[in-house]
This record gives sequence, C-alpha cells and structure tokens, in this order.
Amino acid sequence: MSFLDHEYREIITKAVCGKGKKFTQATHHVAASHRPSSILGCWVINHLYNAKKKSEDTVEIHGSYDINIWYSYNDNTKTDVVTERVTYTDYVPLSVKDDKSINDDYDVIAKVVQQPNCLECEISGHGNKIAVDVEREFVVQIIGETKVAVRVDPKGYMSDDDDDWGFDITDDELNDVKPDFVNSKDKD
Repeated sequence: MSFLDHEYREIITKAVCGKGKKFTQATHHVAASHRPSSILGCWVINHLYNAKKKSEDTVEIHGSYDINIWYSYNDNTKTDVVTERVTYTDYVPLSVKDDKSINDDYDVIAKVVQQPNCLECEISGHGNKIAVDVEREFVVQIIGETKVAVRVDPKGYMSDDDDDWGFDITDDELNDVKPDFVNSKDKD
C-alpha cells in the first residue's frame, strides 16, 4: 500500500520530535562572614530556569537558585546565615530524535524531575569557605512539525451518527425505572 493508491493521507501536526534527560551534581563554595564552627542547616530555594534548543541534538538550560546556609561561629556561641545566588548552564543531550521534522521552528519544554537539593554541606579547610554539594535533574522535549501518515477507510465506516456511540439503555438502567411513578403522581 502506498500513497499513490489513495488509501493513506499525510497529516502535518505538532509532535514530540526529541527527548532528553540530564542529572547533574555540582559543588559550590560559599564564603561566610565568619569562620564557621559547625553547619546547622542548608537549603536551596528560589530556583528559576529557561531552556532553548542549542543544536540538532542538545538543549541548553540556564538557571539560578539561592543557597542559604545557617552556621555557628566563635566556638558555637553565635550563629549567622549566608545566602549566595548561584547560576548554572546545563546541556541536555537528546537521546531520542526525529530527523524528519518539517522546519526548524521548535518549542522546547523543560521539566524539573529533581529540584536543586542540598546533598551535603561541610566546612572547607580554607578559611571561611563552605562547600555545598547540590543535585538537580531535568527532562526536556522538543515539539516540532512533522508528517504523519494515516490510512483512509475506503468503505467509510466512520460516521457522525450518534447511534455509533452506544447510548442504548442498559439492563441496570431499566431496573431502576419505577413503573408506578406516573400513577403515584396523578393521585396527589
């Protein structure tokens, strides 16, 4: 069967033309105002990002987040919080690609699988520095125009008739009908 015998039609539609996934771990060194004695807590918040198609097989994600570290100093007699804004660029390779897309006008969808999260936070051996290990993970999809071939039903079994939808009354619905309904109402 071919396109020449008119049993198939080409439809141009938007579809997922590429997919990718990337897990990243990064270590950031944050400078504290005082020499830390111990780490009391670490949070990663305010994550922002955007994505764009970089090449035929890569999506580029630019993002940022805040690292907040609560620490003690002066032999654990005082505490402070240090905040640092971190920026990053992740390159997500497309593991699945459709090379038959029609044009280069793509939509890029990036979703966070794992929000940036602190894995470990420890005092570095160099002065007031604190080392923070952060993980994050993204999945991306490239949406583009592509052609889809569909088979045409030559006998026209598809119709717009509502009878094809199966709206017949079922036995359960018939059992719920009260035969006295009309008579009992007239007596009132």
